[in-house]
Amino acid sequence: MTGYIGLFTAAFIAATLLPMQSEAVLIGLMLSDQYAVAGLLVVATVGNVLGSVVNWFLGREALRFKHKRWFPATDAQLERAERWYRRYGRWSLLASWLPVVGDALTVIAGTLREPLWSFMAIVAVGKGARYVALAALTLAWFPADI
Repeated sequence: MTGYIGLFTAAFIAATLLPMQSEAVLIGLMLSDQYAVAGLLVVATVGNVLGSVVNWFLGREALRFKHKRWFPATDAQLERAERWYRRYGRWSLLASWLPVVGDALTVIAGTLREPLWSFMAIVAVGKGARYVALAALTLAWFPADI
């Protein structure tokens, strides 16, 4: 059970604005041959999606502070992000698994009031697909170990 909790924690933190590598934890646990791969994929995906929900909530609340000196984005940057998101739409959230860009996408989605239900569904597909692809590559490269 400790491995699943550790993976969930790593995946959750990795999806927030904090640095963490959940992929390394997933591969390590897969190679240990002590955990069901399907279980690891579910735990990693759920943790990563819930971490993205934190970003979504931060985005929803962020605009209250946009006129503060310490606010990290200018009005021009916010307008550019809004134009980009409106151009590519909610389906851009399929790329929420990408490093750096993905975190920004999830915050922007909250800022622009993307409904939570569609946010979670699309982010789950993107992040889940990333973990499945990573697991498939791991199984292909290390078939005797798993």
